[in-house]
Amino acid sequence: MQELEILLARSRSITDVSHYHSQSNTDPLDLIALKCELRSQVPSRGCCQQKVKNIDKVLIANRGEIACRVIRSAKKLGIKTVAVYSEADQNSLHVAMADEAFLVGPAPSQQSYLQKDKIIEIAKISGAQAIHPGYGFLSENTEFAQLCEEKGMAFIGPPATAIRDMGIKSTSKYIMAAAGVPVIQGYHGEDQSDAVLKAEAEKIGYPVMIKAVRGGGGKGMRIAMSPEEFETQLDSARREAVKSFGDDVMLIERFVQRPRHVEVQVFGDKYGNCVYLFERDCSVQRRHQKIIEEAPAPGLSMETRRQLGEAAVKAAKAVNYVGAGTVEFIYDSKTGEFFFMEMNTRLQVEHPITEMVTGTDLVEWQLKIAAGERLPMLQDQITLTGHAFEARIYAEDPAGGFLPGAGPLRYLNTPPSASDVRIETGVRQGDEVSVHYDPMIAKLVVWGDDRSSALRKLRSRLSEYNISGLSTNINFLLDLSAHPSFTSADVHTDFIPEHYNTLFPTKVVSDELLCKAAVSLILEEQAAARQAQLQTADPFSPFISHPGFAVNMLLSRRIELKIGETAYTVEVQHKPDGSFFVVLPSGKDCHVKAQLHRQGNVTHLKAEISGHISQSTVLVTDSGVTLFEEDGSHTFCLPELKYMAEKSKALMSEGDAVAPMPGVVEKLLVSEGQYVKAGDPLVVLIAMKMEYVIRAPKDGLVKQILYNPGASVGKNKPLVHFEE
Repeated sequence: MQELEILLARSRSITDVSHYHSQSNTDPLDLIALKCELRSQVPSRGCCQQKVKNIDKVLIANRGEIACRVIRSAKKLGIKTVAVYSEADQNSLHVAMADEAFLVGPAPSQQSYLQKDKIIEIAKISGAQAIHPGYGFLSENTEFAQLCEEKGMAFIGPPATAIRDMGIKSTSKYIMAAAGVPVIQGYHGEDQSDAVLKAEAEKIGYPVMIKAVRGGGGKGMRIAMSPEEFETQLDSARREAVKSFGDDVMLIERFVQRPRHVEVQVFGDKYGNCVYLFERDCSVQRRHQKIIEEAPAPGLSMETRRQLGEAAVKAAKAVNYVGAGTVEFIYDSKTGEFFFMEMNTRLQVEHPITEMVTGTDLVEWQLKIAAGERLPMLQDQITLTGHAFEARIYAEDPAGGFLPGAGPLRYLNTPPSASDVRIETGVRQGDEVSVHYDPMIAKLVVWGDDRSSALRKLRSRLSEYNISGLSTNINFLLDLSAHPSFTSADVHTDFIPEHYNTLFPTKVVSDELLCKAAVSLILEEQAAARQAQLQTADPFSPFISHPGFAVNMLLSRRIELKIGETAYTVEVQHKPDGSFFVVLPSGKDCHVKAQLHRQGNVTHLKAEISGHISQSTVLVTDSGVTLFEEDGSHTFCLPELKYMAEKSKALMSEGDAVAPMPGVVEKLLVSEGQYVKAGDPLVVLIAMKMEYVIRAPKDGLVKQILYNPGASVGKNKPLVHFEE
């Protein structure tokens, strides 16, 4: 017991446990087991003397959709809200929704949303009594939680000790093992030398997972399939971890192939109560980041569900957890075994699906518990009803390796919200998806009586989520949610790589789509001409444009359209009755009757093509036409003017290294005059907080480096110019 008292008197980090172990013969697991037992016997600090603290103003130390989400729940409770914003976010939605807002710094998050002292200062100036960190940024920062407490500010999250114990993955593994929660084999030691980490990987056996101990959201995480790629993956994980968390300490674990990612939502209060609100399945991921989630996890028995929930509560109680948290497990569908992976000591991105199946408002719970109230519900009062899905809509290019994008949302039309359909977003039409932050545009959340009805609703609402101006993953989400293996709930974390060919099929452009695209362009021209005629001083002038009109003949037009690199020529003949005779590239001809109908900023096309009537949403711009159909969006581009094409070609030499996505140059790995071989690393690019290495497309001599570190670069812009 004396050893335990010494341990408890010191910082509870694993560093102290390992250090103490090196000076005694006591197993650190035994010490932590005693520590967990003592915690279960001693109430939380002041838990018997808690009193409700008045919170009438809260500062949200975040941005985007989570800031908007917190503001909505706070307003429902009559709590005033204070937003912080970077220079890039001055006109953002969360700033407009908040009661007041303060500039926190320049666009880079290190200079704005990660400025702990500045955020505390703003909270004091504004009169806020509490700070909600959202997720990401400072939400799992031990020092920030401690600073809030020192400054007399309520941190809407767990105690700093819980964040520290569970945030450092090596510490959490020891604590979970001591608390009786199943853990997976791995190395969580202090010696971080390359040689030791590689030796431990050999002991565990490949493939191995390399993880930042302070990691989360897929950042600072790499998989090494063999010893040959271990060091490269280790270096990459370390660099990304330093950028994201300011810490490059790694742990090595056995990588379980084809596992499911099942996580449990837990909630604790300051009186020792802790409950679970059932589980979510987040197995389908890209770049180790979730893309579609569902609750409850399909295919689990009620007994397994109970065991997972109880294990998660045991994990939370081991660290005296308060507030919203998520305990993540690796689940083996074949054996039914599950292993603790990590605990996220914050509200999760996917929390809305838990709210949908339990009828709760978890942000409201957070605010009440931070004020010292008890849990609104105990375990036997929490019920599971129906099924919910969340699809994350990102600005990214799925076919291009899910590379993130950035740019303006020139057109945005969403499905209507309802009790069974939620749209969680922080952007509006015209807003910019910034290169400095996560590329998520929105979360589409749906509920149904069962999985099949919820999945059907998800696909329907995804087809109604219409975006133009930048690439998104909506078409991919539609294909994914319709995949036979997904509909049958055969999901795992390797789902996308395993089904890559069927998820990214070569799509054939139908004759009907070509007809609609060509006719939409003509109808839009006619509508614009009529509008011009109404606005002119001489509506009967012969110089007014009349598309489709020709003297003594039926006008015929050739319309050039492109999808990707494929060009199509469609011939359209105007008929006297206003209909069209269309000849397609396949040689097929169609008789088309069509009309446009505008409703706000949305244009609907009703078309009858050879007797078949259908309706679409359509967007015509100077550069082309986009049709929004049940199976997704289809964008047809008009040919680029010859002089513009020649200008673009002159700006780029064949074989130059280009930026595959918008980003910021982080590091130059070559210099001018250096000879490189194809595949050699040239530039490290940071996009949406992720690191990408740009490699040489060919052997050659570096003639010119076009950007310096810190410079912003657009998509497809040359980075390194080679000697011809």
